[in-house]
Formats: sequence, C-alpha cells, structure tokens
Amino acid sequence: MPDHETGKKSIRASAAAATGAPEVKASSGAAEKHRRYLFPCAATYYEQPLTLVRGEGMHVWDDAGRKYLDCFGGVLTVSVGHCHPEVTDAIVRQAQTLVHTSTLYANPALSDLAEALARVLPGDLDRVFLTNSGTEADETAVLLARVHTGVQEIIVLRYGYSGRSMMAMAASGQAPWKQAGNPVPGFVHAVAPYCYRCPLKLTYPSCEVACARDVEEVIQTATSGRVAGILAEVIIGSGGFLVPPKEYFQIVADTVRRAGGLFIADEVQTGWARTGKMFGIEHYGVVPDVMTFAKGMANGTPVGCTATTGAIAASLKPLSFSTFGGNPVTSAAALATLRVIQRQKLADNARALGERLHAGLRDLQRRYTVIGDVRGLGLMQGCELVKDHKTPDPQSVGRILEGTRRRGVLIGKGGLWGNVLRIAPPLTVTGAQIDELVAALDASFAELPEA
Repeated sequence: MPDHETGKKSIRASAAAATGAPEVKASSGAAEKHRRYLFPCAATYYEQPLTLVRGEGMHVWDDAGRKYLDCFGGVLTVSVGHCHPEVTDAIVRQAQTLVHTSTLYANPALSDLAEALARVLPGDLDRVFLTNSGTEADETAVLLARVHTGVQEIIVLRYGYSGRSMMAMAASGQAPWKQAGNPVPGFVHAVAPYCYRCPLKLTYPSCEVACARDVEEVIQTATSGRVAGILAEVIIGSGGFLVPPKEYFQIVADTVRRAGGLFIADEVQTGWARTGKMFGIEHYGVVPDVMTFAKGMANGTPVGCTATTGAIAASLKPLSFSTFGGNPVTSAAALATLRVIQRQKLADNARALGERLHAGLRDLQRRYTVIGDVRGLGLMQGCELVKDHKTPDPQSVGRILEGTRRRGVLIGKGGLWGNVLRIAPPLTVTGAQIDELVAALDASFAELPEA
C-alpha cells in the first residue's frame, strides 16, 4: 500500500496562508518543559525522552531531525498514517467553516459521520453517541446498559483496561491503573482469556474454553444473578494484546444475555480495520448489543463513540449532552479516515501485512528464548518476554525499546508487568517496512546479554 508521504506541504502551506501566519515550529526544550510542567504521572518512553515534532505517513521526526519508522502509531491511534493528505484536508476545510456547535445543534459533519457509521456497523447497530475518548465511550456504554436493564452489576475482565476516569479505574483489571482503588461499585471481574498464562492452569483447546465458562460462575456467585452486561475488550490491549480463543465471545455473550445483560464489545483498539477486519469482533461470529470506539477512528483527532440499536439507545432519556462530542472538525476527520480505510481496503492490508509481521515475530521466537509468546491479529501483534519458568522480563523490554529506537524504529510496551512488546503500525504499512521493523527487532534482541 502507498505510504502517503506526499501532498503534505501544500496542505500545510494553504493552512498557514488561510490564517496569515507562518508555519509554526516546535520550541526548544520540549522534553524539559514536559518534565517541569506536566503531572509527574505523565511518564514518557525511553531513558532519554523523545521529542517528536513532525509526522508524515509511516514516519515521525524528532527535534534533532532524526527520522523514525513509527510502529506504534500513538498507541494504535494513527490508523492511516501521520498527516494523511485527505484527513488533513478535511480538517482544514472544516476548521475554516465551522469549528464547534455542541450536540445541542445538528451539524452536517456529525450527521454525515453518523450515517456512514450506521452503514458499516454490524447487525442493527445504527445509533451512535459521540464523545471525546475511549474512556467516555465506555462510560456511556456502562450507563446505557445499567439504565436499559435496571441492573447495576457489570462483568469485566482481569487484565482489562477501560480508561482513567473513576468508573474506568473500577472496571479495569490491573492494579497499576487503580490508583484510587475501586471507587465506583458494581463491577465484578472474571478471569481473562490469557492462554499463555491460563489462570485455570489448563491448555487450549482441551480446556473447552473454561475461561469463558467462568463468567457463568461469576454471575452465580458474585452478583445477584442478574447483570447489566459485560464490558470486554475484543483483544485485551494494555494488558498485553491478549487474544481470546475463537469460541470465547459466543459463549460469553450467550451467558450474559441469559442473565438479562448486554454484550458490550470494547473496540477502542481493535476497531477500524486494525485486526484485518473492519471490527475485531467479526473474527468471533457474534454481533454485540453495544460497541465502543476511539483511537484510530479519527487518525489521531480526539474522539469516542458508543454504538447500539435504536431500541437500546431509546433507554437513555433527555437530557444527555456532550460539549465536544460530535465536534465538526473531529467528525470530518473521522469520516475522512473511514473513507480512506474503505477505499484503500486497509483491512485487507492489515490482514496480509499482519500475517507477514506475525511470521517474522515467530521466527524471532524460534531464535531468542526470551520471547515466550507471540500473539495478535492483523496489525496488532505482541511479544511477551520472559526469563525461566515464564517469569516476566520487563528489563529486556526496556532494552529492546532502546535498541529499536537507536535503529530508527518506534514500538510500544504493555502488560501487567510491562513485559510485552506491543507492535501496531499504521494500516498503510508496506511489506518493506515490516521487514525493516523485524530487522530492527532482530538486531536489538541479538544485543541482549542472554542472546
């Protein structure tokens, strides 16, 4: 697929001309100002923080002018490449026309986006509520499930991550993200579909997907027997790119629905062609009652979206309001992003290039014992690094991140113990760039003391 690193200069020039201002350049000392003025919790990657000042297509540049192949995309958010000409043009045109209305008024950018979403969403999901982030999208989905069912209790998964609000912290299944504990009641955690570290000490497929069947026991022992629903990431992202078995969601959705609840598929990371299909849940043969989106939906412009059926959406009565949800500029960016994904068949590219990446990572696993597991779908691939007896090895993850940075490649990390390499390049990545990524990983693994 094309890299889309052309056409940016004319767009930037037209934007500057429209405002009568010169193109703005980053000020010096950005990393030091970040450290000095932001909350200390806003941590950065790398021993020496990286300051990014420009992006085009698959690449970003730092303040020293060095070019990097971006294989993390701002945490799976830059979906069609940095500053894609069509998305940038849509943003500029909308910013020159109408920047803000709030949801108290209709605006063409929002209504056109909503229509386009209704046409591509699965089943009868044709109603959307736009917000600013994945956290808000999940909040809206939980509120919707509780109001629709009249029940408070929500099943969530261990290792999961739902955001940084009070509700999202309670729903998340990782201690590092729970600085306030569990401030919002009503969430009960089922075991995660974590095959590499099966919490039930079983092996797939002879386990008969016991992790999915645990949801039934959780409902019977940790709730009133009725639930509002289950909120589950289709692939558990921050928890280490945990991919459930293919039968998992059919079992879970049926169990929850029999208990009166809704199946909420969190597609904040897996949505919009990331996994090789338009939506990650399409790999599992079940249509959710509610879906949530964010990240790659608008190629980096802040957005959140909760989608459901007309009947379920009608459960929320006026007043409900979002000041910035459905912002015209964000809506224009999201619609342009969706059109690029569809026209360029980027789901197909994610599937084909994801297979190439997965094969390359498997080859590395055969040669480097520190790689305990390789897992993922499409362009969402993880490598779990371990010592003897599957002991998590976050130190090696840190070394690999530093090694790939020196070689001009950016990747991410995650997992409860910080021992998982998370690799998720924009959907426009080429075969040559996948090979460049794998080569950088290979050379970095070769530098490890135990290699």
